[in-house]
Amino acid sequence: MISKEFTPKRTVCKVRLTIPAEWAEKEVAVAGDFNDWDTAAEKLEKKKDAWTTTLRLKPENEYKFKYFIDGERWENDDAADKYVPNEFGTEDSVVSIGE
Repeated sequence: MISKEFTPKRTVCKVRLTIPAEWAEKEVAVAGDFNDWDTAAEKLEKKKDAWTTTLRLKPENEYKFKYFIDGERWENDDAADKYVPNEFGTEDSVVSIGE
């Protein structure tokens, strides 16, 4: 699930990413355009029945991303705004931040 909330002046969009707890046993990272695809930069926190994190992203942009799960596999977000092909022959999730 992806939810978006703008700050009052709309200079930042807080994007909450949430995936089901059963997707991972140990850890989930999110990597994408916003962190140079660094799998150590942004870890999701396990809360009850879900993994979640909140990113602070600039409006009027689109960001490609994927989840890196348990240090071994990549997954897309089921609720991404769209999906685009990548150079590995699969697809990346995209979140679009309006103005």
